[in-house]
Amino acid sequence: MISDNISINSAGHLCFAGHDTVELAGKYGTPLYLIDEQRVRERCRIYAEAMKNAFGGDSHPLFASKALSFKRIYEIINEEGIGTDIVSPGELYTAVLAGFPMEKAYFHGNNKTDEDIAFAIDSKIGYFVCDNIEELKAINAEAGNRGIRQNILLRITPGIDPHTLEKISTGKVDSKFGAAIETGQAEEITAAALTLPNIRLRGFHCHIGSQIFEFEPFCDAARTMLSFIADIKAKHGYEAEELNLGGGMAVRYKEEHPSISYADNIAQIGALIDSLCKELGINKPTILMEPGRSIVADAGMTLYTAGTLKEIKGFKTYVSIDGGMCDNPRYALYGSPYTVMLANRANDEADCVCTVAGRCCESGDLIQENVALPRPKRGDIVAVLTTGAYNYSMSSNYNRLPRPALVMLDGDRDYVAVRRETYADITRNDV
Repeated sequence: MISDNISINSAGHLCFAGHDTVELAGKYGTPLYLIDEQRVRERCRIYAEAMKNAFGGDSHPLFASKALSFKRIYEIINEEGIGTDIVSPGELYTAVLAGFPMEKAYFHGNNKTDEDIAFAIDSKIGYFVCDNIEELKAINAEAGNRGIRQNILLRITPGIDPHTLEKISTGKVDSKFGAAIETGQAEEITAAALTLPNIRLRGFHCHIGSQIFEFEPFCDAARTMLSFIADIKAKHGYEAEELNLGGGMAVRYKEEHPSISYADNIAQIGALIDSLCKELGINKPTILMEPGRSIVADAGMTLYTAGTLKEIKGFKTYVSIDGGMCDNPRYALYGSPYTVMLANRANDEADCVCTVAGRCCESGDLIQENVALPRPKRGDIVAVLTTGAYNYSMSSNYNRLPRPALVMLDGDRDYVAVRRETYADITRNDV
């Protein structure tokens, strides 16, 4: 199995976090999101402990909640003592509703509106991760209206190619995010921030991309950012107190994907930072990281019920499911790989190569192609593994389909954290 929280019981049923998934499908219906609460907590602790050991001081992880945002997840990460990064006023509102301490929240985004900025400041946001000059001025104005100095980090583009998918690469010079070091714009926005009376510049942020299996790109980013910090110190007399290296460490979606030790990766990055700070003559800043996918991805599984088996002789076999791109758009967007199993026949011979197709009226509505399964039958339970990240958070009501329920698994307990949408929910705002 690709993850140690997945097993097969004596009935031949797929189990997740110790729960029979066929029984869960019967209890809650499908499509159904499952989240292993203990796996989420375990990963939070791995990151927190590894960062404390490698970086020292006040260094700590921030959960990148764009990967999975709902009330209960903010409660869990708060209980685990870590911070969060948010990327929208909707995520901010959810975190506030969950009682998350906003001084531990960092607000990202390349186009925060004036309303977003005002809402965040009034919600006592800890930090803005500021993307551009216009935003910098808007934060300064809103903070000035309230008689405060607002903590910020500046998002810097380090010009690193992490060798990941183009659509999830964010650290190259031509990214829509941040100010590039190479063009001189990073220094310009830093100099501007230092002149504004209602801004407290605490340091810098970078993010190079997602689903990165190697640790070397993160070391490259640290080297570039620490050199930038040293350069700014020499030219402007300002030394950054914090450096946020972003997230992006990969997870296993398929058996052939390598396993990653997040703690080992962090230790390697930490050793490099220590030596670089001595070499550059700067104080070691507080180091932050923003794991999202690597905390929740393999804590998730999605269950569907199989419908039609369609064979096009000499071409392709389709098995349709009662969900699709409306609850998991990632394959349709960028061909993301997944492991797919039949939960009720997990031990049967995988003798049928098929394409798992969603129910949306869209030819691109596919979950995975060329999947080897036991020959599917109507009513079988189809399980898609490693769906904790960017499935629920990217879901939609395309074709006016309700979003699935999200059920948490915690030891012997299972409970609903997000109710299944109804048709009434979909039409609630229609006038």
